[in-house]
Amino acid sequence: MIELHELTKRYGDTLAVDRLSFQVPQGVVTGFLGPNGAGKSTTMRMILDLDRPTSGSVTIDGKRYGRLSEPLKYIGALLEAKAVHPGRTAYDHLLWLAQSNRIPRSRVDELLDLVGLTSVARKRSRGFSLGMGQRLGIASALLGDPEIVMFDEPVNGLDPEGILWIRNLMKRLAAEGRTVFVSSHLMSEMALTADHLVVIGRGRLLADLSMPEFIRQNSRTAVRLRTPQPERLLDALDSAGIRVEGGPEGSYEVVDGDLAKLGELAAANGVVLHELSPQQASLEEAFMQMTADSVQYHAGGGTPLPPGAAPGNPPGTAPGAPGAWGAGWQAGKAGPGGPPRTGTGAPNAKPEEEN
Repeated sequence: MIELHELTKRYGDTLAVDRLSFQVPQGVVTGFLGPNGAGKSTTMRMILDLDRPTSGSVTIDGKRYGRLSEPLKYIGALLEAKAVHPGRTAYDHLLWLAQSNRIPRSRVDELLDLVGLTSVARKRSRGFSLGMGQRLGIASALLGDPEIVMFDEPVNGLDPEGILWIRNLMKRLAAEGRTVFVSSHLMSEMALTADHLVVIGRGRLLADLSMPEFIRQNSRTAVRLRTPQPERLLDALDSAGIRVEGGPEGSYEVVDGDLAKLGELAAANGVVLHELSPQQASLEEAFMQMTADSVQYHAGGGTPLPPGAAPGNPPGTAPGAPGAWGAGWQAGKAGPGGPPRTGTGAPNAKPEEEN
């Protein structure tokens, strides 16, 4: 388990992470979301001891990362796909990581096969595409067969088959009882992968909820009705004291309506319905609603907002850390972890085809 307690990080006058406290549970995929500059990368770097907190603490199974013996067997991480020495082959990169944590050499071949890089195992990483580099980073993160895995933008550069593979892999790892912590800006992908969400904005915790509860709390629900008898429908709704709004393409919507009761009302009044369906916001819409006051960079100018400029931002609060913090040479410092204990096939797509 990863546990953060009052974690704070300052860079001079900039408050990047502000008294952040949460736990990453086992057995589910936890999504880590936030606008650019929210402090996600800084938080993940502090988890791996790549940055030292100004105050507060973060522990992995009760210990700081720096106190873990053979850390790749505890936590595997992918923060930067290209954090590989360009002169090393894929095989040698994984081999030195394995030897640094007393991991058998045989694991290297297993991981190369798992991520689909066996055919390019002896090629130097400087010639790898973004997708190939991403696969190598995933292999590094799984090398020590850890109980905790942490990914930052894991689908970046992967082709559709690779995206499906890593999505299913994360779900399988969670199903085995492992801790899976993943950050991504792709809301559609996160909606398909994550069970639980931790959302931050300007370094502060905004939400720590299950996926369904997060969407429910940050969006409206409605029942959509479509009929060839609009006047009869509107009369029936009005008689029942039900407020209705116009929907798309001639439909009507009842906010927070009861699907069954509306269907029964239509039937009782002889209203023919062509559509009776529940409507709920997407994760992206709920996320935009939740973080509207925490966005640091806006389209149109790209200029950071001054402290206190965004609505709801307490006066004097510094904006979040710059969004361009690199992960550094995570493979050597942050360390990866190992393949799932149950069989997980590697994608069939050729790595060379990914861009």
